[in-house]
Amino acid sequence: MMHHNHAEGTIGEGLSRDQDQELQVEIRSMTLEDIPQVMEVEYESFTIPWSVEAFHNELRFNQHAHYVVMIHEGQVIGYAGMWLIIDEAHITNIALREKYRGRKLGSKLLQHVIDTALDLGAERMTLEVRVTNRIAQNLYKKHGFRPAGLRKGYYTDNNEDAIIMWANIAKGRDRK
Repeated sequence: MMHHNHAEGTIGEGLSRDQDQELQVEIRSMTLEDIPQVMEVEYESFTIPWSVEAFHNELRFNQHAHYVVMIHEGQVIGYAGMWLIIDEAHITNIALREKYRGRKLGSKLLQHVIDTALDLGAERMTLEVRVTNRIAQNLYKKHGFRPAGLRKGYYTDNNEDAIIMWANIAKGRDRK
């Protein structure tokens, strides 16, 4: 079953400004036990949230899926996922809790996913992002993604178009 991809993630507009100290975060693989906290991130971030069942199915049955959570002080504050098929990775979701946005954590999460994809043999990566989500688009551009087309009416909540973005991730890394 195809769900909406959430790479349009809300990863930018944090309101808190106590950003002088870098937050201590850990990124690790998502487990079934993480799903309740992941759902809190999901509801804070998306107008069409995935269901608990969708995450269960991704973690248990989709051998192409790779999901990670970002942990701060024992709590899930963000997560990201991708599907990897041969040498192409597709970012399905990336999101942070509202109060942790605007602190470069989205960039850290995205870089982790890119590095994981490279380690697993990916050479190219793609995602969809809302045409109005400039903050996410700018983040993706900083990481080498470029617009490559539109999906008309992709988001069913408001019929908004999605920009399809691609990155050639392999060329940014020295071949071992």
